[in-house]
Amino acid sequence: MRFVDEATIKVNAGHGGRGAVGFRREKFIPFGGPDGGDGGKGADIYLVGVEGINTLADFRFNRTYKGPHGQPGGSNDCTGAGGEDLVVPVPIGTVITDVDTEEQLGDVTAVGQRLLVAKGGKGGWGNARYKTSTNRTPRKAMPGLEGEKRELRLELKVMADVGLLGLPNAGKSTLIRAVSAAKPKVADYPFTTLHPNLGVVRVGELRSFVMADIPGLIEGAADGAGLGIQFLKHLQRTRVLLHLVDIAPPDPEADPVKDAKAIAAELKKFSADLAKKERWLVLNKVDLLPADEADKLCRDIVRRLRWKGPVFRISGIARQGTEELCQAVMTKLEDLERDRREAEEQ
Repeated sequence: MRFVDEATIKVNAGHGGRGAVGFRREKFIPFGGPDGGDGGKGADIYLVGVEGINTLADFRFNRTYKGPHGQPGGSNDCTGAGGEDLVVPVPIGTVITDVDTEEQLGDVTAVGQRLLVAKGGKGGWGNARYKTSTNRTPRKAMPGLEGEKRELRLELKVMADVGLLGLPNAGKSTLIRAVSAAKPKVADYPFTTLHPNLGVVRVGELRSFVMADIPGLIEGAADGAGLGIQFLKHLQRTRVLLHLVDIAPPDPEADPVKDAKAIAAELKKFSADLAKKERWLVLNKVDLLPADEADKLCRDIVRRLRWKGPVFRISGIARQGTEELCQAVMTKLEDLERDRREAEEQ
């Protein structure tokens, strides 16, 4: 199934039912009076987060959602039945924005979370509501109010703790295959990965995190080169970025330092907040060179980048250094979570 991470839909909540005009007419009751009931409320429309949906592909075909209307009121002060609320399932991580106002209505981040996106109209009053001491036989009733109508933009941002960043063929897919059960396509040509992949990395009992692999970036991605930067939004929820650098690129004229700086520049063009996220340098494919040559090259890359953060040397395909990397990531995530809880308690 094709990966779709954006969609536009229209939602029309139900209209309220019309109020009734009626009078009580029973034997031996001379002063029955008005008894027209109110109309029922129109259906609300909710978006709810569910498991098992990973894309917005279903919304490419079904773009309009209409809630049922409320029923008209009846005699004997009977209120019309309300329309049953319409619940639309969406993937976890969906951001909902009103197209007309550009207002962000909400962010579905948990299973079962419900977000009201269109409110149903109220039912109209029946003539029993208009009875007064001076108007004992009102023949007036109101129509129900219209339900809200909205055009919504749905944007999926995958829920992951750690994001992989780098050039095509830097080894991102190989790494996620090595440390998780995810099986993205791996091949010896660029842009093998065409959509984000998620993998759960387990580093011990009750200790795990979610890793996201997105399509590779190239210089000029912000201007549409390669696959562009459309998938960078999937890294916005992550807490740690792993910047993979191939220390032995197939092209002998390629410069890993220049390429790493180009990726950082594209990241900054896309989002200043994303560029400020904690980023670790992961030097990949160290098994392709003799140990002393790989060590010298890694030191040179770190020096030329003036890198101040954590640095790891790994081989995804040989699973060399991957366990140490995952352990360090897990420890960092646990520290961040502890800091967050302490901040909330203060």
